[in-house]
Amino acid sequence: MSVSSPRVVIIGAGIVGANLADELVQLGHTNTLVIEQGPLNLPGGSTSHAPGLVFSSNPSKSMTAFAQYTIEKLTSLVGADGRGSFLPVGGLEIATTEARLQDLHRRAGWNRSYGVQAEVIEAADCLKKFPMLNPEKVLGGLFTKNDGLALASKGTSLVIERAQAAGVEFRDGTVVTDIEQSGGKVTAVICGEDRFEADIVVSCAGFWGPNIGKMVGTPIPLLPLGHQFAWTTPAPSLAGINEQPAGATRPILRYQDGDLYYREWGDRIGIGSYAHRPMPVDLDTLARYAPSEITEERMPSSLAFTPEDFAAEWEATQELLPDLRNTQIQRGFNGIFSFTPDGGSLVGESREVDGFFVAEAVWVTHAPGIARAVAQLITSGQSETDLSDCDLNRFEDVQTTKEYVSETSQQNFVEIYDIRHPLEPRLKPRNVRTSPFFARQQELGAFFLEGTGWERPHWYQANAALLDQLPQEWAAPARDQWSNMFHSPIAAVEAWKTRTAVAMFDMTPLKRVEITGPGAGQMLQGLTTANMLRAPGMVSYTLLLNSAGSITSDITVARISEQLYQAGINSNVDVAYLDREARKFNEANPGQWVSVRDITAGTSCIGLWGPLAPEVMAKVSEDDLSNDGLKYFRTKQISIAGIPVTAMRLSYVGEFGWELYASADVSARLWDVLFEAGQEHGIIAGGREAFNSMRLEKGFRSFGTDVTTEHEPEQAGLGFAVKAAKTADFVGKDALASRAAAATTRLRCLTIDDGTSVVLGKEPVYVDGVPAGYVTSAAYGYTVRKPIAYAWLPSSVETGDSVQIEYFGRLLTASVVDDPLYDPQMDRLRGVTLAVTPS
Repeated sequence: MSVSSPRVVIIGAGIVGANLADELVQLGHTNTLVIEQGPLNLPGGSTSHAPGLVFSSNPSKSMTAFAQYTIEKLTSLVGADGRGSFLPVGGLEIATTEARLQDLHRRAGWNRSYGVQAEVIEAADCLKKFPMLNPEKVLGGLFTKNDGLALASKGTSLVIERAQAAGVEFRDGTVVTDIEQSGGKVTAVICGEDRFEADIVVSCAGFWGPNIGKMVGTPIPLLPLGHQFAWTTPAPSLAGINEQPAGATRPILRYQDGDLYYREWGDRIGIGSYAHRPMPVDLDTLARYAPSEITEERMPSSLAFTPEDFAAEWEATQELLPDLRNTQIQRGFNGIFSFTPDGGSLVGESREVDGFFVAEAVWVTHAPGIARAVAQLITSGQSETDLSDCDLNRFEDVQTTKEYVSETSQQNFVEIYDIRHPLEPRLKPRNVRTSPFFARQQELGAFFLEGTGWERPHWYQANAALLDQLPQEWAAPARDQWSNMFHSPIAAVEAWKTRTAVAMFDMTPLKRVEITGPGAGQMLQGLTTANMLRAPGMVSYTLLLNSAGSITSDITVARISEQLYQAGINSNVDVAYLDREARKFNEANPGQWVSVRDITAGTSCIGLWGPLAPEVMAKVSEDDLSNDGLKYFRTKQISIAGIPVTAMRLSYVGEFGWELYASADVSARLWDVLFEAGQEHGIIAGGREAFNSMRLEKGFRSFGTDVTTEHEPEQAGLGFAVKAAKTADFVGKDALASRAAAATTRLRCLTIDDGTSVVLGKEPVYVDGVPAGYVTSAAYGYTVRKPIAYAWLPSSVETGDSVQIEYFGRLLTASVVDDPLYDPQMDRLRGVTLAVTPS
């Protein structure tokens, strides 16, 4: 039996898939089929056993927004009993160590940054809200008033009923066996003998997602892991407290120092544990049940409880909640949840196959919010909420391998409740990706941090020898314990030498692609805000927008030759976008083909910057690299000691110099030649801490941190990148004016008045005593002698206004200033002057 050509086929009717169908209905789209292998009333996936805790606290603004929408939507879903599908009992995160108590202040800051009501409360108040707590253990807690319990199964049933009433078809007891594709697009979903035509297929299969991805050749980098949950026998102090057998009146509780969480379950306590060993699950050996065999105790996602893994946690629980010494563990199970290499969800359209979307590794906390975002992607091409940190395509190829996914996902399980510094790198695997300069950097004592698998020097111990020569005015003030982590005073030396002499920076991890072919310029012309048809040798800083006029990336594009462009981009998400657009362009313009190729791994890049950079270059190259020979934002092919190099007159730190690109095979020699030639000029290797400080002094934005898809060019301070002279149409052009007019916030530069306090990002900013924005990037500015922070603030905030940044519960006064703080006239970048002139 077949169904009449549904345009959208959703695989999975758990809380994500069911809400996606419902969200599509809310956007006017009912031509949808939802396929579920289990019964609709109990699909047997993670939704069926999820304990339902909804804690808003999250370092991600987007994930916080998704949680808030989950609360809003589930509250509105009222069943026949007259009750909603959410219990607003509040959320309480307790501290039993001083370090955790301090971290709760930081977590409270996240909440306030993103508009969520939260407060750190005294131990006595924690006991009032959860009287079972041991008063000798608790030092304080974070209370989030509007958090609570999602009644996931109930809410899912209600949205299924609503979607069905609107015309959406649901088929349970139906197993997907294949997905058809043609011409790089999905065409149908195959379920045994049935074939369901589709223009769009969305995998909401939960931990089964990797198997669905294999059907279309799209990696779904998640690992199913067992997670223990148990119920006690009735607790004496809970007798008569809750009307419902599974009801709750007291806050949901996190005991993160013990890797445990709790919720009332009628007159019992439900206990979840992340303290046990990782329990990876092999999907190929997972038990399968017929729909008629699935019950609350018997389902694919519920594995047998292993008491030996819970013994220590049961003791810790009884110590924290002494009344539970009068109880026993009545029952438990090891439920399967999805974990990913960075702990985030997997959302968006496949890079490989058009029309194949995923919404996987999504927990109940964020499910309705992410479902709404995917519905918006499908119907309008963009989500109102930024998806950068959960985009399916954010991972590099090496990060989607089975081995990498397994190791990192298990590590994330172990560390899920750990206090993590924002700069803290993963411990393993390391040395996954190294630049051709890695051996040289090790010789110089590089301290490496890790990002997208790359080893990135943060500073070099070899430069410690220059600390005695550092002028006092360049030295940074002492830091507090938190901001001092992953910091070194050596960064001051590296900034000083870059501004006054010359430094080399390894820019190899900067993602770059080649766009080639007779249609390359024409395609880029329609995608970017700058003129891409200028003569070869020109370089443009430009934006990629969506049709709503929001920024999806900022990139630098160099026209190397008539049919060859090189673009410096932000991530694999940009590669996926350009790949997809090239396929569309080639289909629409058969005589003007375009090819996109990621060249990052086969090339290297050195940033050679500083007022003495010309002297170094003159020793190793006969090419004219003077200010006239290669102007700012120009490129040309040169030779350095016989090494072919593409030189671009660019600088992300605000100093005269070049980005020097070479093939990987000759890159080590390029490093050696430059480093040796620069010795008489005091050359050093510089790391990312100094780099970040200088880029903030220069006011350069970082996409994904300072700017996201929630912003448009003018409010982000990037209006200059939209060229008024460009008459050609480009994506988002028609929406720019209205989008800018609707903006209510602006990215502003702040300097902290005490001159010493350094914040790290995501802290709330108060205007007139009220939380009104949040910090994006921050650093100490060694050149300008001030701590710097960039923050999103109301448009009404003006230069000279005083605001306050909350840092671990303290309020730091800061001033709103015009940016950039350093070289606002661009004299140094343009080569007008090479003398250091700190503001």
